[in-house]
Amino acid sequence: MVPSDTDWWRDAVIYQIYPRSFADGNGDGMGDLPGIRSRLCHLRDLGVDAVWLSPFYASPQADAGYDVADYRAIDPLFGTLADAEAVLHEAHRLGLRVIIDIVPNHCSDQHPWFRRALAEGPGSVHRARFHFHPGRGRDGELPPNDWESVFGGPAWTRLPDGEWYLHLFAPEQPDLNWDHPAVQDEFRSILRFWLDLGVDGFRVDVAHGMVKAPGLPDIGRGEQARLIGSQVLPFFDQDGVHAIYRSWRAILDEYPGQRIGVAEAWAPSVERLALYVRPDELHQGFNFHYLNTAWDAGDLRTTIDTSLTALRAVGAPATWVLSNHDVVRHRTRLGGGLDRARAATLLMLALPGSAYLYQGEELGLPEVTDLPDEARQDPSFFRANGQDGLRDGCRVPLPWSGTRPPYDFGAGEVWLPQPDDWAALTVEAQTGDPASTLELYRSALALRRAHPGLGAGEAIEWLPAPDGVLAFRRPGGLICTVNTTAETVRLSLPPVRQLLSSQVPFGLDADVDADADVVSASASSPVPPSGPSHRSSRSSSSSPVSSLLSDSTGVSGSTGVSSSPTRQPSNAPRDLEVPGNPEVSELREISADTTIWWEE
Repeated sequence: MVPSDTDWWRDAVIYQIYPRSFADGNGDGMGDLPGIRSRLCHLRDLGVDAVWLSPFYASPQADAGYDVADYRAIDPLFGTLADAEAVLHEAHRLGLRVIIDIVPNHCSDQHPWFRRALAEGPGSVHRARFHFHPGRGRDGELPPNDWESVFGGPAWTRLPDGEWYLHLFAPEQPDLNWDHPAVQDEFRSILRFWLDLGVDGFRVDVAHGMVKAPGLPDIGRGEQARLIGSQVLPFFDQDGVHAIYRSWRAILDEYPGQRIGVAEAWAPSVERLALYVRPDELHQGFNFHYLNTAWDAGDLRTTIDTSLTALRAVGAPATWVLSNHDVVRHRTRLGGGLDRARAATLLMLALPGSAYLYQGEELGLPEVTDLPDEARQDPSFFRANGQDGLRDGCRVPLPWSGTRPPYDFGAGEVWLPQPDDWAALTVEAQTGDPASTLELYRSALALRRAHPGLGAGEAIEWLPAPDGVLAFRRPGGLICTVNTTAETVRLSLPPVRQLLSSQVPFGLDADVDADADVVSASASSPVPPSGPSHRSSRSSSSSPVSSLLSDSTGVSGSTGVSSSPTRQPSNAPRDLEVPGNPEVSELREISADTTIWWEE
């Protein structure tokens, strides 16, 4: 059952499911709700707290379901409303909460409202629910303003009757007019519909959209609007959106179990993002500033500090995310390959607040960059001057087992082709392999669950570190070190035991009871006190944490068990002392990885 704990969302680890690419339950090559239900045990065993489902609503699929024709119906591609309810019930039985997407900025051009607006003509009641306007120029042949679509080209399409309608994305996605009371009433009703079915919250797509500046003023420059960026634009991040979210928060608070709202808000600054998560608005906002930060210690520290400071001012938790369905997977995007991706994940999971994982990152999946043009589905790929058009590369269906495509994703050909060399990346291949990325994720999430100091609080205590290295304390005597450089660095730390490293082997400097689910306590190898936690106590049935943790007393970067020598760096390591008792300090070699330690 889902835990009844309060403020569960403040340090929750939430896993994004992109339904068409997670699991195929009926063999048609497209992921669906029955497929999701059949694989929920994987997420329980992984150790996440909640799942977030991208759209599964009835849709013509002009933009992979983000063009919604009916917000209360399931698209036949994905199943039925009964299938959605079955996913909710099974997830709750396994102790997982479920968050679903809500798409309020725009709908589909096949939505009944828009179809009636087209049929009724200029000046009609239904046209007032969208942004219909006459054009400029002598004969209205020019768009009403100079706004560009995020997908490329003008944000306006002209109809045969001469009027233009606004679509900040594809022409098949007309923007709703949130100044109209009927629009506001309809979405409050939609929220209640899904809350009554038992969903635990909503991720608000384009939460910074919806409200447009009065008069729809020109931008005045030719810069292409981007979904991921910090541009100040008259159609994004307008102050009027906050009244909408205050009304939504009132609805969420009516329901038991702490239902939440999460803003997908691309705000120009972290301070602007914080406005979306004030106490009477949404609970969380995606921290895309962190996602866009390079693998550089100085840049990371600045982003972390800025994020924590801005969100602490409004009493909201920080959120951290490295990948999602709209960006290049972080294994590829950050450079440095799988080692850097693993280090970035462990750093993220050591920060205070909530963390978001995107399906497949626990397998170490790279971006698929060689999809043939004829296989691509992303609408921006087919429009000039839009986004990169490469979002398909992070949406390739997951590999579950087997040695050849479709890797048990389904029974037949899949909607996007999978690489032929993913056999070693399947869930089956990685399960039980102590060197695998899947087992690193399972161990990291189990550690975070056992020692909530990793996700708790609103601040971190930075420790001195040389250029290219981060070192900080977390509650409960935990220390995290991150070396973003290619060289080994020596840090003089207080007496510590290694809890987890992003390198292989990534186990503890501790005694291990092979039959236990946690490291056993002893006089020479105590377990750090976990203290009270609101997290559930469910554990991975596929791989207890203890079976993955070595009893090595070597430092990060050692290559064997306790008898193995410390790996020597090719160049002399730089030395740095972290303040502590000099009589009991220890010199630790920090390789190019992330390591979590416990102070004895």
